[in-house]
Amino acid sequence: MKKLPVIMTAALMLSGTAFADATRSYKVTITNITAGQIFTPVLAVTHKSSLALFELGEPASPSLELLAENGMTGPLEDVLLSMPDRVRDTAVAEAPLMPGQSVTLEIMGSNKIRYVSFAAMMLPTHDNFVAIDAVPLPWTYSTVYAKAYDAGTEDNDELCVNIPGPPCMGANVDDASGEGYVHIANGIHGVADLDPILHDWRNPVAKVTIERVY
Repeated sequence: MKKLPVIMTAALMLSGTAFADATRSYKVTITNITAGQIFTPVLAVTHKSSLALFELGEPASPSLELLAENGMTGPLEDVLLSMPDRVRDTAVAEAPLMPGQSVTLEIMGSNKIRYVSFAAMMLPTHDNFVAIDAVPLPWTYSTVYAKAYDAGTEDNDELCVNIPGPPCMGANVDDASGEGYVHIANGIHGVADLDPILHDWRNPVAKVTIERVY
């Protein structure tokens, strides 16, 4: 049997390596499908399956707590970028996402980094957030729907003085009085200042389309 020339063999090896690490670009479009909830600027990340933003029934991480209570993306993004072996890229929206509006983020993946997640605080709530966690990146195009979660880090007393951002413009209460674990959010009940007619929801709360660009 003929042996391949050394140059051709090397070229094939390089081609195989390039294919194994091929970079892929995606557009992730998030649409707020609630009638009365605002999403703070969205943080998206591409990563391996070994990483999760949260686990239902487990305590929220400190960085997720800051996002769920204050809409702060910086601390969680810093944590994600500190794990280059599991994270490929992050992207943050420039502005809050109002009901009925959409935002598109461009983010990179690869053959080895094949999952996408995102999270954003919901307003007006104490510590609720919208998220998808470890959704496979599609070969061409896919649509998924995101639920609302409660970080379990604050008491949901629905008092505007304890809720930051519009329309309440209060301040979160850092007293660890919540349920203590992440769970499916159960909406607005009208026990204090928040009117459920204006701000309540039913899951899902966001439509997410993921499109491969190249």
